[in-house]
Amino acid sequence: MTWLDLADDTPFGLENLPYGAFSIAGALERRIGVPLGDHVLDLTAAAEETAAPFAPLLTAGVLNPLLAAGPDTWREVRETLRNWLTEPRYADQLRPHLHPLTEVTTHLAFEVADYVDFYSSEQHALNAGRIFRPDAAELPPNWKHLPIAYHGRAGTVVASGTPVVRPHGQRKPRTADAPSFGPSQRLDIEAEVGFVVGVPGTRVSTADFADHVFGVCLVNDWSARDIQAWESQPLGPFLGKSFATSVSPWIVPLAALDHARVDGPPQDPEPLEYLRTTEKWGLDLAIEVRLNGHLVSSPPFATQYWTAPQQLAHLTVNGAGLRTGDLFASGTVTGPDRDQRGSFLELSWGGREPLDLPDGRTRTFLEDGDEVAISATAPGPGGTRIGFGEVRGTVVPG
Repeated sequence: MTWLDLADDTPFGLENLPYGAFSIAGALERRIGVPLGDHVLDLTAAAEETAAPFAPLLTAGVLNPLLAAGPDTWREVRETLRNWLTEPRYADQLRPHLHPLTEVTTHLAFEVADYVDFYSSEQHALNAGRIFRPDAAELPPNWKHLPIAYHGRAGTVVASGTPVVRPHGQRKPRTADAPSFGPSQRLDIEAEVGFVVGVPGTRVSTADFADHVFGVCLVNDWSARDIQAWESQPLGPFLGKSFATSVSPWIVPLAALDHARVDGPPQDPEPLEYLRTTEKWGLDLAIEVRLNGHLVSSPPFATQYWTAPQQLAHLTVNGAGLRTGDLFASGTVTGPDRDQRGSFLELSWGGREPLDLPDGRTRTFLEDGDEVAISATAPGPGGTRIGFGEVRGTVVPG
């Protein structure tokens, strides 16, 4: 149903139409683009070429003006895109604005206003408790009453592909008498899903989630476990988390994920009224984590205990206001099986059970030169798959 030559199994078909920022080789100017198969459509140029009414929203090189425009405009842009790509009369106009993905550079798609990271996988919380506190209760007493989170640092949210410099900080192993300073020896990842806020607001109800959130991306919340363990007594993560958070290049709009929406897990006890939901906002995303090209984990996002509307409602219930470009992430996605764990902390069980790789090597935590790539797909209409692309990062010495 399109004049484009798209493979039937492409994750970037007309059912998806995610948005990002890119530049053409040799050019400094950043454009708004939409991946289509193995090409990207220069949406900035296409909107200008066709005199689309939303063209002025696409000239900033980031998505923030479009994010702020709200759901009616988001629908208009998506419907216009589908019309362009299915009507043959637009083919000659738009073909010059298609560029091979291999010939462009992607950038951070939006200016991040605030960053909040949640802790919403029950299995991850159970695993972390068993690793760090084997004699304590399995879950903190508040865990099933509210979505726990920490407020991260927006300035260190980076684009996929940005090298991750091994952070320095204080570390104190349990066997040491005093802390020392140096590069983290227990550098880790967290495979997560992020949600990008478009429309500002405060005290956002779970029912109003889609009026404020534009779309979904993949997140790697890099973590220095040794720095984190020593500093988190009693407050939560600080330097162990604030050095880098990587985000995938494409933001998949909520409208592309209708076929991925499922019921979340049963919640017991029943949440307080402001956290209750009436719509299905669990998402059936199949995530894959690769280390140096080797598949090491396949976390299922549908198992997350707290859903994104509940997270957003809790984030704003105290009067905290949303800003365009706010990013909130799910926390580590982990399933019940060993090959579904979303961090090396869990895959190596705190470093006590090294992970065997297909090339004969082993890993507990990350070494310099290691590359981690996180990808995901979701079900789309007619058996199609919705792709999120990859969020990649390579560890370089500190």
